[in-house]
Amino acid sequence: MKKSFMMLLTLVFVASIALAGCGSKAETKTTDEKTPTTDATQTPTEPEKKSEPFSITLRHIQVGEPQKNRLAILQDVVKKTEADVPGLKIELDGVEDNTNRNTKLPAEMAAGNVPQIFDLFGGTKDAQKYAQAGKLLDLTPIIEELGIKDQFMDLSAFSVDGKVYGLPIGSSAEGMYYNTEIFTKYNLTAPKTWDEFENILATLKSNGVTPLAGFAKDGWAAAMLPNSLWARYAGPEFIAGLKDNTSDWTSPEITAAMTKLDEWNKKEYFVKGQLGIDYAGRIGQISTGKAALMFDGSWSSSSFADPKQAGDVVGKIGFFFLPPAPGGKGDQTAVNGNSSANGYGFRADLNENELKAAKAFIKNMYTLENQEKGLLTDNTLPSMKLPKESTDKVTDQIVRQVTEGMSAAGALFPVFDAFVTSEVNTAIEQNVQKLFSGKITPAEFGQNVAKAAGK
Repeated sequence: MKKSFMMLLTLVFVASIALAGCGSKAETKTTDEKTPTTDATQTPTEPEKKSEPFSITLRHIQVGEPQKNRLAILQDVVKKTEADVPGLKIELDGVEDNTNRNTKLPAEMAAGNVPQIFDLFGGTKDAQKYAQAGKLLDLTPIIEELGIKDQFMDLSAFSVDGKVYGLPIGSSAEGMYYNTEIFTKYNLTAPKTWDEFENILATLKSNGVTPLAGFAKDGWAAAMLPNSLWARYAGPEFIAGLKDNTSDWTSPEITAAMTKLDEWNKKEYFVKGQLGIDYAGRIGQISTGKAALMFDGSWSSSSFADPKQAGDVVGKIGFFFLPPAPGGKGDQTAVNGNSSANGYGFRADLNENELKAAKAFIKNMYTLENQEKGLLTDNTLPSMKLPKESTDKVTDQIVRQVTEGMSAAGALFPVFDAFVTSEVNTAIEQNVQKLFSGKITPAEFGQNVAKAAGK
């Protein structure tokens, strides 16, 4: 509206000049009429001021082939934002997710030299900790002004005392991917019960097929499956209790969960040598038939839709959440799903120009159009409330199975690392690896983590 009004004013101004010019030409025909002189009191029109160029840094984690679609969305947003803010140049700084979260960003926060915009993980360990330390910009006025605050499904992981300090770019879930061709070959189907799941693992192993992909070299990746085992054996309440450190790591249920993981490891259900395999090697284990199942996040579904990454298994991958555990506590229909993962945060001390850039970035990034684009091109679950006509466009089998499973769940539980301290997080990752290597027992796992938690 404002732009149209300005164009109207411009047209009126141009028309006025044209009319004035015509009048002058008519007046010159009268030979005894003098050319009017300029009134000294008139203020000459000042030339339009050019905007001073300035730049900001945007730290992102969209690096590598699996993130190409997400990077394309980001690059488009950057172009629009630069066009909206005169003089602005955005410098993109791509850093691997784990490196940014656990190494680079904490060091920059301590030194006070974080980028103006940066990838930020939600929860007590990251967004809420930095917000309480005064390191993050309060985004509440911005998202209220833009009218998008109520469009997010959940901002709790990025909020402190009712104020919002970060915005999630998507949501996620964690569960089991499986090769449908291998399942069909051995007359297997997605399990509804724990016994059916155990039968799948045993059947595959007895037929010379390694059941589970392994990538335990990266501690955070090794701890994904245990997170869901804890929720199955000790209940979703255990995960929730990590936020205020009331959960008991030495409970019989946690020991039972880790005993089951240890049992699968000793039965060689995981790919051999997994402690030497990093997270990047996971897709290849499924695409080459080296393993039949893989526990991972919903973000990997886009990799299985890409022939360059998944090869011949494109369209031949299914997904299910872990079935209820026998004797498990709490709501056994609950599944892992949350909006506490990656989003964007902004430095607290932005100057006037940088603040304009931040507002424009938020306006351009957090749109229903981009949320739909992320869902359809990258299989990224939305963090904003998409209309039914958008979700109905989903054709990817994996995404449909993930969303259907989440819809059928009685509750959702988050990932543990959204809540625990850095010390506890490190203890969990290292002790899962120690369990896989046979250096500790399941009971010692709980004891070691409890010690790190100050218990």
